Amino acid sequence: MSTFQTIPRSKPARRSTRRLGKEESALAGCPACPNRKPGWFCSLGHDVLADLQVVSNPLSVGVSRRVFSQGDDSDFVYVLCGGYVKLTASSSKGKNLIVRIAGPGAILGLHAALSQRPFEVSAEALSDVQLRSLSREDFMGFLRRHKESQIRAVQCVCQEYRFALQDACRIALTESVGARLARLLIELAQQIGEWNDGEYKVPLLLTHEEMASMTCTTRETVTRTLGQFRKEGTLSIRDSVVTLHDPEKLHSYF
Repeated sequence: MSTFQTIPRSKPARRSTRRLGKEESALAGCPACPNRKPGWFCSLGHDVLADLQVVSNPLSVGVSRRVFSQGDDSDFVYVLCGGYVKLTASSSKGKNLIVRIAGPGAILGLHAALSQRPFEVSAEALSDVQLRSLSREDFMGFLRRHKESQIRAVQCVCQEYRFALQDACRIALTESVGARLARLLIELAQQIGEWNDGEYKVPLLLTHEEMASMTCTTRETVTRTLGQFRKEGTLSIRDSVVTLHDPEKLHSYF
């Protein structure tokens, strides 16, 4: 797995009481939300979404704030409607392992809620995020009422397994730094990127040091390798967005 990295702890999130703006209108009406995509937890039928709206509450969390912390009781489950969240696991010595970046459509705290155990990771907002929160009791009742949501929850658990396997393969089965970084970029593109005209556009949410921790190398090596990819025309970086112009070339590294 990835090496550990020290990351300062941030303040826990507080439930927002302000009125929702236009960009958050989806939170006020799950069935009418135009942002849902296939594969998202909330990609459910109209009646099921209407029930989800009834049993959940909108929540806004500012950048760098915690949604929840590792070790806390898993009293709530969170559906991520907009924005990006970094999931990290901590050691007793205060070091953090970046597990993955979650984007819109993810459900946070699912495994902990289903197993009735404390949160295994901490969730920190990398941008302003919008979520819907459900108490564990309401979530379990929601699953019992809707077979469709049960299937979706199982699919989400399987997806978490796949992400964990990708992480293990990136470290254990990829020999060179270039290959590990190329693999990380492809994984991020598939998880949170947008595919358009043969290219991926991926929000640049991780620092070079964080990328280094996820590829078992140094920040300087990440900077140098990204520079090599840019020189080859494989990718470009502009306005905090990484565009993967040649995903097949990146695949060829591993």
